[in-house]
Amino acid sequence: MRVIFMGTPDFSVPVLEALVAAGHDIVAVYTQPPRPAGRGKKKRPTAVHARAAEMGLEVRYPLNFSAEADQADFAALNADVAVVVAYGLILPQAVLDAPRRGCLNIHASLLPRWRGAAPIHRAIMAGDAQTGVCIMEMELGLDTGPVLLRQQTSIGAEETTGQLHDRLSAMGAALICDALAKLDALVPEPQPEQGVTYAAKIDKAEARIDWTRGAPEIDRQIRGLAPFPGAWTAIAGQRVKLLASRLTDGQGAPGQVLDDALAIACGNGAVQLLRLQRAGRAAQDGSEFLRGMSVAPGMTLGED
Repeated sequence: MRVIFMGTPDFSVPVLEALVAAGHDIVAVYTQPPRPAGRGKKKRPTAVHARAAEMGLEVRYPLNFSAEADQADFAALNADVAVVVAYGLILPQAVLDAPRRGCLNIHASLLPRWRGAAPIHRAIMAGDAQTGVCIMEMELGLDTGPVLLRQQTSIGAEETTGQLHDRLSAMGAALICDALAKLDALVPEPQPEQGVTYAAKIDKAEARIDWTRGAPEIDRQIRGLAPFPGAWTAIAGQRVKLLASRLTDGQGAPGQVLDDALAIACGNGAVQLLRLQRAGRAAQDGSEFLRGMSVAPGMTLGED
């Protein structure tokens, strides 16, 4: 097929690679414009932009599609379908209607649960046992279109957003290729009205650990916010990101260090911290972290 690809972050890259490997003709790649990043604030292309350029594909990055010229350029590509995955722009009806077979979105949840910006984070933070990927026909509403294909997967008891992100990206890449191969035979399934939830964008204010909460909630917070933005707590006055954890046995005052293996008491129960990161340092496993910073039993975390 003649395919327009539209995506921006790392999550989208395996999908682009899979479409090319499957033999589709990628007539153009749309992504977000380069933006200042890093300490030097130099403009940096998106992950999709960089990979598409390596593959010799045409890259376009309009600020939005409000200009009629951008809409006309899109339509002039004469595409069979547009594949959209974490693109980051709302598409007007003229763009949705331009490809002969419309625009198909890869969404990292089991719709209608977790429509919106952060479905992977929210699924882990809510304690969902299952998530998955949907291939959806796009319409003007936020992730409201009918679903063509879906694939379910279990969320591991210690899985982080980063780990689940990578699994779902690979699943989405395989599923969209499957969808395009049998597009004529697929029957769109309208999303039910019941069960709709919204995955709001992650606010950094959600990242600080409140040790008075229960251990299951804190464990999900740590795993759900890893690696970005990273849940954090104060340890001996220093701000430290917590990037992996598991539930463990133990009781104590909230935030109290219970042993020499980073078991921390919560409002009820305890969590063991498995991976941590001090400001300006690389992330470290718990044992390595303890060699560089004293965290003794009886200390209380969370105190500035």
